[in-house]
Amino acid sequence: MLKILLALAASAAIAMPALNADKYPVGRIRTDKGEILFYLYPQTPNHQASFIKLANAHYFDSLTFNRVIKNFVAQGGCPDTPEGFAGSPYNLAPEFNDSLRHVYGAVGAGHDGNPQKLSAGCQLYIVANKNGLPRLDGNYTVYGQVIKGMDVVEAIVSVPTDSTDAPLVPITLHVDIVKMTSAQLAPYGIQVK
Repeated sequence: MLKILLALAASAAIAMPALNADKYPVGRIRTDKGEILFYLYPQTPNHQASFIKLANAHYFDSLTFNRVIKNFVAQGGCPDTPEGFAGSPYNLAPEFNDSLRHVYGAVGAGHDGNPQKLSAGCQLYIVANKNGLPRLDGNYTVYGQVIKGMDVVEAIVSVPTDSTDAPLVPITLHVDIVKMTSAQLAPYGIQVK
């Protein structure tokens, strides 16, 4: 009996590392159009931490995609007014990285054109141009990449809008963080080191 218990304990010890596999944060945005998942880049630690903090506090859950433009972006997370992003809880210093570009599906942080290029802490946008938006590189911080749900983003940027590019029917955000292993991320082209 003791040998059987020791064998079971040994096999359980061998299986434990799989249960404790490293997991990485992925932003999840649920809308009435569907779900969007995006990998949060560790190369932009302050933007990553800010997004996680606000998502865990359910900050985004009363907000919308308030500016949507086909072949450009789906933008939301805080009010976009003529005065700037007055509703943002704080600003973040830019975290530009030459390896993180405004490609199709890139997730970035908006700002109001301030000279320091400080990101509005709550602002996010998703690039919806299949050729990317290289003119935004070095001006806005990219901190994530959509891995699932670009069809949802395309549906969002295709809705009827008013003269300020706000959807006529609000597209509400329900944002949280899910954790994925490197094996779960690999099929989406995300290679975690």
